[in-house]
Amino acid sequence: MKRIINEMKLRLPARSVNEATARSIISAFVAELSPTVEELGDLRCAVSEAVTNCIVHAYRGLPEGQWGQIYISARLYDNREVTVEISDNGCGIEDVQAARAPSFTTGELGERCGMGFLVMESFTDGLSVKSKLGRGTTVLMRKILKP
Repeated sequence: MKRIINEMKLRLPARSVNEATARSIISAFVAELSPTVEELGDLRCAVSEAVTNCIVHAYRGLPEGQWGQIYISARLYDNREVTVEISDNGCGIEDVQAARAPSFTTGELGERCGMGFLVMESFTDGLSVKSKLGRGTTVLMRKILKP
């Protein structure tokens, strides 16, 4: 049975500047397991995409100068597994299955490519998405590091 060896929680305003902050904090946190450069890059990319989705989609429609919150929690396990959960209390996703399809976007046509979940999935070993309309979305990513 795997055992948690470290964990952290973080809350950030859903501002574009915090996408880089989240990516850097996760990188520093995971460094304890000495990941390869490729593994670290994969996690950074997946986290960036998840946080960007919160910033762009979850809180759309809020008045200028108001931001929702992004909640990030990460765990390191003794079997070299990393989990990162990114959630919001935003608008939620009406149809998660449809949203996971390539090219799906809630943005203007041509403004967004709709590849967010596909990108997260391609850089992790597991991805789950849960959402409730009007309540928010949670993305759980799992990455298994090489021995």
